[in-house]
Amino acid sequence: MVSSATVALLLTVLVYSQYAAQGVAIVSKAEWGGRAPNYRVALGNYLNYAIIHHTAGNYCETRAACAQQLRNIQSYHMDSLGWPDIGYNFLIGGDGAVYEGRGWNSMGAHAAEWNSISIGISYLGNFNWDTLEPNMISAAQNLLQDAVNRGQLSSGYVLYGHRQVSATECPGTHIWNEIRGWSHWRA
Repeated sequence: MVSSATVALLLTVLVYSQYAAQGVAIVSKAEWGGRAPNYRVALGNYLNYAIIHHTAGNYCETRAACAQQLRNIQSYHMDSLGWPDIGYNFLIGGDGAVYEGRGWNSMGAHAAEWNSISIGISYLGNFNWDTLEPNMISAAQNLLQDAVNRGQLSSGYVLYGHRQVSATECPGTHIWNEIRGWSHWRA
């Protein structure tokens, strides 16, 4: 007879092995109704920087609401700014989900001189007044670890808030206060 402890251990190993093999669950651009990019520029591996942003727009708490915000942002970036796609590599909603922007190995348009040497992760909302939930924090931290595991970021990468590389309030006060306690953040 198999003990409940053995079953629990086997389930833990199975779940961990699935995570290790697949990485972070990412809501694809097709799943949120995004448009295909007009073109893409390849982004190298083992990057030394990750930059955290906020969209400074509406906060969303459901998959449907976040998908609408993503479509709005993508339309603004492509139709008004003339960019080939949404600017960020990944975005995180108030629902705690990670959403594909430009994705892995595609150069973003999120921090002028830094686009070719970093990945850009943006939270959906204005975090001068919106607050981060624990699931949103863990989503970003897990995504960053996944980026290291897959070789997109170097293991010694430096994490910056957008305001450290550009004259902006981004990523908002609440995110700024949070990320300064993360292990890869540097002044």
